[in-house]
Amino acid sequence: MYRRRAIALLIETSNGYARGLLAGVLNYVRHHDSWSLYLPEQDRGADPPPWLATWAGDGILARIETPTIAAAIRQTGLPAIDLSAGRHWTEIPWVESDDERVAQLAVDHFLERNFRILACCSVPYFNWSRWRAEHFLAQAAEHASSTQLLQMLHRQEVGYDWTTERERLAEWLRQLPKPVGIFACYDILAQQILDVCRDLDLAVPEEVAVLGVDNDELICNACDPPLSSVNLDPEKTGYEAARLLDEWLQGNRPAAEAHLIPPLGVAKRDSTDIIAIADPVVARALRFIREHACAGAKVNDVVAVGDLSRRVLENRFRNATGKTPHDFLVHFRLERAKQLLAETSLTLAAVAERAGFGHAEYLSTVFQKMLGTNPGAWRKKQQRGPKE
Repeated sequence: MYRRRAIALLIETSNGYARGLLAGVLNYVRHHDSWSLYLPEQDRGADPPPWLATWAGDGILARIETPTIAAAIRQTGLPAIDLSAGRHWTEIPWVESDDERVAQLAVDHFLERNFRILACCSVPYFNWSRWRAEHFLAQAAEHASSTQLLQMLHRQEVGYDWTTERERLAEWLRQLPKPVGIFACYDILAQQILDVCRDLDLAVPEEVAVLGVDNDELICNACDPPLSSVNLDPEKTGYEAARLLDEWLQGNRPAAEAHLIPPLGVAKRDSTDIIAIADPVVARALRFIREHACAGAKVNDVVAVGDLSRRVLENRFRNATGKTPHDFLVHFRLERAKQLLAETSLTLAAVAERAGFGHAEYLSTVFQKMLGTNPGAWRKKQQRGPKE
């Protein structure tokens, strides 16, 4: 009689990346072998469940984050695939993100935006964070005029104190030359950087552009401004790990080597939505435009912030960006209108009001000029997600 193979999944469900791994495993199972999956509720790096010691299963897919987990899995004698960069058991295959490619995407993202001062913030407690920082700095050194690194302690390390770490981060941000592009090795760290930037009144992204890793949409969209992030491919990672385990279960043990999965690209949001601008007056005015364009700010309001004549400010804008303050006002209003059209069922009049256009006729005129279509037609092609 056919018996389905029993597979233990020692993978946490507390973050987006790990849930992506699980989705990839489930996708493999749906299209290949029908496995009985055992998924205990556990935190990242937590001790393995007690039942594992006597479990009569067939194989294990695990995030081996500690020597304790490694020892418990080794003692089962079962085929296992590691989905962690911790490398606590080097005799089995491991599947992880390609951190060199992650770093290259980050460097390219900043260079495309004319940033030549690049910085990296990492937590070397994790191998993947240390590797991303090393690759980023090595690749950035070939193009950047200056590179900087801040290494922070993890909460599980001896001597960790968030107040102290936050003060270190704030001092580092203060002394960095501006404008600077900062690569944070994961999204939560990037969120912390954005929080401190706000406390220091540093303009993001005009003075400090911030890029994270993981593209955890809940975290990225909770940030202020929303966080750009390198989008990994955890589903493909989980799928590849399941495929390797299946190969092993069929009698072909895979080599104990790394299987590195390239990232998908950069999810671009407001935290890096800028071309690096060295002129501090233009940078300050751009920050004002970003924050107030949709509230109806006019060019004269921007001139007042710049404390220059309109002609001088417009000349400085053209020299720094190739555009005028009015161009940027329209740009940010148009982006807000596109978001509202795609994500809500608001009337055109309401969209125009919320986006700072004032009335639907002006919104339609800008849409036709900039996009070659009208708001209604654009909405039909783009609309998705919840409605108000």
